[in-house]
Amino acid sequence: MFSGIVEKTVRLVKIATDRQNKTFTFATDICSELKIDQSVSHNGVCLTVIDLTEDTYSVTAMKETLDKSNLGLLQVGDEVNIERAMRPDALLDGHIVQGHVDGTAICTAVEEAGGSWYFTFAYSEESPEQVTVEKGSICVNGVSLTVCDSGKGRFRVAIIPYTYEHTNFHDIREGSVVNLEFDIIGKYIARLVQNYLDGR
Repeated sequence: MFSGIVEKTVRLVKIATDRQNKTFTFATDICSELKIDQSVSHNGVCLTVIDLTEDTYSVTAMKETLDKSNLGLLQVGDEVNIERAMRPDALLDGHIVQGHVDGTAICTAVEEAGGSWYFTFAYSEESPEQVTVEKGSICVNGVSLTVCDSGKGRFRVAIIPYTYEHTNFHDIREGSVVNLEFDIIGKYIARLVQNYLDGR
């Protein structure tokens, strides 16, 4: 489980393909704090550390993960948001994030707003659970954010300078593909309502 508070960004230095899997190797200065089998969120996707060196670590993503997230689009040199699993005695500064990405969205607009930024994203509503509400939570590339404008298949979020500088939001442009994880509470409520309407 994660909180959506990105710890830092890491740089992708190698991609190895084995049949339908891809192993990503990242360079970072926190390798001494990681361990094999540890869960780490990468752009919001929970992946397991499988290899460690002094300055790099590796994780593997299977086809399902590559198809449903933007990890399959990564190239060497790309910057990725990471967060280690939340500790039970830690403050929940963001919101409950599982690291199970629901799908992707496309950035349709970036607006500068007096030193901050508004980002608008569009997504395909594949199920009733994929919905946003104004002032509700959304996780974009592993970043816990508050929706400031919500519409059918689209939403807008505000990004402050600190978040812009310390996550890969500074690389997001119109046309960029990002990962989405919708609020878990909202997903359960939406499913219960749908089941009720369906007479189940």
